[in-house]
Amino acid sequence: MQSSLSRRISCVLGAVALSAAAAAPASAMYPVPEGGSSKPAVNMELVLRAAQLDPNRANNQGTLHAGASVRRVQRQLYRKHFLSSRGYIDGTFGNLTKSAYAAWQRHLGYSGLAATGLPGPTSLQRLLGKRFTLIRAVSPGAHVSYDGHTVDARTAAMLRAASHRLGPNCQLGITQGSYNAGGVGASAGTHDGGGAADVDMGELCGKRTRHVVRALRVVGFAAWHRTPIPGVWGEHIHAIAISDPDLAPAAADQVWDYYTHHDGLAGNGVDTGPRVGFHTWEQYQRRS
Repeated sequence: MQSSLSRRISCVLGAVALSAAAAAPASAMYPVPEGGSSKPAVNMELVLRAAQLDPNRANNQGTLHAGASVRRVQRQLYRKHFLSSRGYIDGTFGNLTKSAYAAWQRHLGYSGLAATGLPGPTSLQRLLGKRFTLIRAVSPGAHVSYDGHTVDARTAAMLRAASHRLGPNCQLGITQGSYNAGGVGASAGTHDGGGAADVDMGELCGKRTRHVVRALRVVGFAAWHRTPIPGVWGEHIHAIAISDPDLAPAAADQVWDYYTHHDGLAGNGVDTGPRVGFHTWEQYQRRS
């Protein structure tokens, strides 16, 4: 049987360990290397979240828990001479880092919407090289057809998941997909890249509009009901897949609007849709 003195020593040691863990910064715990690698990790999910949100934040604030991964990306950009000073290795994926990353993408031969500064899995892995382990990689996948329109495989899977939430035999229809540069002028460039879809009001599986918007948001879309504007657009639900690496800049801006509870329109109105939190397709999959 353990002696009284031994028990007291164990309690003290346990309290010290708990106190040390509580005092450790949250960034020290993120990200955790996967697959048994001993190399420090870069969590692409967190980097993408930061790349979408940090350029819009005030006072050079960074995204919660993303700092360690972003600093490792910045360190590589500095080593490769795309960031000019160590002082820019600050854990915030602001406009300077985004411009540096876009320059890295152009260095690799990408152009246009493939060089916006939003990291893709290939460019990020090439930047990290052998120094770091890339974990929780996010890929848009191949271009596929959904309801007769082009989207990426990730967006198609999200649309199918939202449909399934509305009913086992439901398939939401869309009137516009992704990679549709110049296709619909009123879209203001949000459909030029990946991750974008306009849901057809005639194919809502008999569900109320608000229920459809909720289902889209739950699986990781920034989604809004658009009422008709004569001569501009008909009624539809506009959906942008959060953290799609192929997002056009205008679509990435709408992710920020959604994050700050706005409607994604030029007037910057308040979002009146259902509140379900801000999360991605990958997070939804882990919860399901």
